[in-house]
Amino acid sequence: VKMMKIFRIPTLFLFAIMFAVPVLAQDEPGADSQRQVANQQPQVNMLRQLGLNREQIQRLQQINRTRKPLMDAAQEKLRNANRSLDEAIYADEVSDADVQAKLKDVQLARAEVFRVRFTSELAIRRMLTPEQLVRFRNMRQRFERARQEAEDECDGFRELHRVGLAQTKAGAEAAWCLVGDGLG
Repeated sequence: VKMMKIFRIPTLFLFAIMFAVPVLAQDEPGADSQRQVANQQPQVNMLRQLGLNREQIQRLQQINRTRKPLMDAAQEKLRNANRSLDEAIYADEVSDADVQAKLKDVQLARAEVFRVRFTSELAIRRMLTPEQLVRFRNMRQRFERARQEAEDECDGFRELHRVGLAQTKAGAEAAWCLVGDGLG
């Protein structure tokens, strides 16, 4: 689980940037596009802070177009592999060999998701200038600190819930932390 969190941090930050590219690249947004820009303002600000030029934005769009179908297929394969493993584990007649084979399928599918994700991240990293890379690292550190503070706050609320103090005002205000864990 800790390993998943380590990989998730730069990935979440990077995907936030990747999803903002189509919005930033629009020259004359219409009404729908303006709503989209408002909803993605933090990501657009990240792109502007990086100082990407038009060529880099176009390259990022190409990376996104290439990555999306690959990631969609890899995630679908992972969902199917997880479902198959679950079915093998809870079958009326459990076969250790079948469970092990399904587990291997899940591991391979997860590896493919990581491969697609990190290939995209590497392509994006390679297009950044040294100055942009410094800005990107600083932004990622700020993002990580904010995420860690939010996670620490949620951990505190989870502890309140664990010891039965979830009825306190703080516990009630933090219900959103617990819902993600299935505790709320």
